[in-house]
Amino acid sequence: MNLPFSKMQGTGNDYIYINAFEYTLSNPADLAVKLSDRHFGIGADGLVLIMPSRTCDLRMRMFNSDGSEAQMCGNASRCVGKYAYEHGLVCKTDISLETLAGAKQLHLHLDEDNKVKEVTVDMGEPRLTPESLPVLLTQEQMIDYRIRALEFQGNMTCVSMGNPHAVFFVDHLADIDIPAIGKLLECHPLFPEHTNVEFAQVLGNNDIRMRVWERGTGETLACGTGACATLVAAVLNHRTQAEARVHCLGGTLHVRWDKNNNHVYLTGPAAYTFEGTVQI
Repeated sequence: MNLPFSKMQGTGNDYIYINAFEYTLSNPADLAVKLSDRHFGIGADGLVLIMPSRTCDLRMRMFNSDGSEAQMCGNASRCVGKYAYEHGLVCKTDISLETLAGAKQLHLHLDEDNKVKEVTVDMGEPRLTPESLPVLLTQEQMIDYRIRALEFQGNMTCVSMGNPHAVFFVDHLADIDIPAIGKLLECHPLFPEHTNVEFAQVLGNNDIRMRVWERGTGETLACGTGACATLVAAVLNHRTQAEARVHCLGGTLHVRWDKNNNHVYLTGPAAYTFEGTVQI
């Protein structure tokens, strides 16, 4: 079968998108592994299915490049909104999206040509309790907690944005061996379901530089939920204000933690890379 796909990216976090309104895939986890390979496949951080939903306008399922299914991805959800609007799956700029992390609300920002330039995602409330991540510790919240993984020692703040994150603040990002330390921390025994790992350098009250090691994928150019978790962690540690620019390797995301409703809002771009068909 020749399967049409769209390759899209949000601040460099790239996924392969399939219109599952039209095509049904019997084993998307295996397909994610095959298609994500950057030498023998299309190449991507993973695979995203855009599907009908009984409760929302759309449903998103996403699979990491190792085939594991993820609960949520802020960058992917923005691309889903752009795809759905520009391919006629929806005809409005406020969209509800079903994910494994619950229903998310998307607001599409259009340019003068009626194309989606940016998307704001209501990422919901951050969760801080150990059982919500999960992490095998008994503290009420995991804020500035000292952890050791072989030769690495650092203080982490754990935040769930529908998926788990361990955020470490460092003085110089360039000094961190992201692949080596990220993998150690992702699989640390404290995290029974593994975790995403963010290393963040605070540049000012409204600016943070971040690199991310994503669970099931490795280092990526950006992570939407990771940017949200990093801002929340920065506020909890009195390092920034509740609204900031998070600068990733693939670009800048705007994150705001609204203390009135306790929701975190993520705004950033969504763009096509190319479209095609692949034989499966």
